[in-house]
Amino acid sequence: MQKMKRFYKAATAGLTDGGYGVLLDGRPVKTPAKAALAVASQALAEAIAEEWQGQDDEIDTASMSINNLTCTAIDIVGPQRQRIVDDLIDYGGHDLICYWSDETGDLLNRQQQLWQPLLDWSAQSLAAPLSKTCGVISQDQPPASLAALRDAVEVHDTLALTGLTTAAQAAGSLIIGLALSHGRLDAEEAHRLSQLDELYQAERWGEDAEAAARREHLRQEMLAAARFLELVRQGGAA
Repeated sequence: MQKMKRFYKAATAGLTDGGYGVLLDGRPVKTPAKAALAVASQALAEAIAEEWQGQDDEIDTASMSINNLTCTAIDIVGPQRQRIVDDLIDYGGHDLICYWSDETGDLLNRQQQLWQPLLDWSAQSLAAPLSKTCGVISQDQPPASLAALRDAVEVHDTLALTGLTTAAQAAGSLIIGLALSHGRLDAEEAHRLSQLDELYQAERWGEDAEAAARREHLRQEMLAAARFLELVRQGGAA
């Protein structure tokens, strides 16, 4: 990814047309699609300004996770909301935590200990009981449960939906993403639960450098999603 030279001295948060935005030497930042970067949350705008202010002589956009998620919300999630909601329900229809080991032993015990409480939470708090199976053969979930999951997703505004989507994709699980969004899990817990199988295999057969790097990337994605959701919550609806 080509980096660009830093062209400003000061990045600050302030009121702009449409809400709080980020000003670079007094000029408002726009998204990659040239839309106004304006949000309802002052805390979110201040966090984005901190990312811009923290850049060195060259701007590394990959290091600006909160800015990037906000731009994604404005440029992509808002205009394509229905498709994104549908994609999330597909995650719920084949959720990671519904597919358990088909062998007795330590992995199955861990899944029972760590995944079953999330399935119980989905049934009780979201009114979305999900069927679990042993093995990898796909199974359909009850239509009423999928409808309840859709309701749980659709209450998220554009910014929160972006955070939820990032978390669900990093976990491979809508239930884990919703548990993070609801404060049922923190980012580290969400990541560990999503990597339960992989961590077990690493313990059993040894660590693989490429797999470890992939897990760390997903962990950083989850941490960014969690921080983004917290900032969004501080500022109300977008």
